[in-house]
Amino acid sequence: MKRLLILLFPFFISCSAQETNTYLPQSKGELIHHSYYSLSYNENAEQANWICYQINNKQNLEFTERTENFRSDRLVSTKSAQLSDYKGSGFDRGHLVPAADMSFNYIAMSESFLMSNISPQVPSFNRGIWKQLEGLVRNWGLQSSIYVVTGPILNSCSTTIGSNSVCVPKHFYKVVYSPSEQKMISFLLPNQKGTKKLIEYVCSTDYLEQITNIDFFPVLENKLENRLESELDTNIWSWETATFNFKTKNTTLATQCKGNTQKGKRCKNRTTNLKGYCHYHD
Repeated sequence: MKRLLILLFPFFISCSAQETNTYLPQSKGELIHHSYYSLSYNENAEQANWICYQINNKQNLEFTERTENFRSDRLVSTKSAQLSDYKGSGFDRGHLVPAADMSFNYIAMSESFLMSNISPQVPSFNRGIWKQLEGLVRNWGLQSSIYVVTGPILNSCSTTIGSNSVCVPKHFYKVVYSPSEQKMISFLLPNQKGTKKLIEYVCSTDYLEQITNIDFFPVLENKLENRLESELDTNIWSWETATFNFKTKNTTLATQCKGNTQKGKRCKNRTTNLKGYCHYHD
């Protein structure tokens, strides 16, 4: 049985990525595919223009623990931002794809901590209104499968952090599409402490396309796309957030990595990976 699960696991990864890729936006930037989400990387801003992923109502989003293994994205050909860029900056390492949305298996969770999925966010924004929006969108996905496109507005950059000059965005956005119910909704929020209700940050997808130069769901039939991207009907969405008991990393179960450093010494990282290796050696 164990051998069968190992053989089948890559198939599930492939299916998930292929299904999400059907709904990818079109824009400038390096297109990168991970197991459960895709992104367009902006080298000048050292972060993603957008990230696209699915919340499937059949997934168990409380299956795995939060890993906290922030690291550079090796798939970015020009090299992604580094963890050191954020150290001492005063900004949070804000997830674009929330770790909680990737908690259905270890690979999905681990990949949510790649630096290409991270953007500088004001702490009161990241831990406040942005977190609330993530919870609301997650609740929609648990009711009926949805596709989410999220990212920063990178038209201009007056503030940067770190040696790689990571742009600090002034705004962030989310676009949510429900294929089964054929409805769409978009949000635009300033990167600062939220002072309004979430419903007050709703905007048309058309407007987001104008200010980002991103075509969010080009696969849709033109008539349907035009209708969905122009409407502002907030009454067809539920505005109640669900309680989500997200698992935090249990360090008491962690063991020292079995891997060796380049100098031949035992790796000092600790890991809960059943194989006994940290994210660098797995």
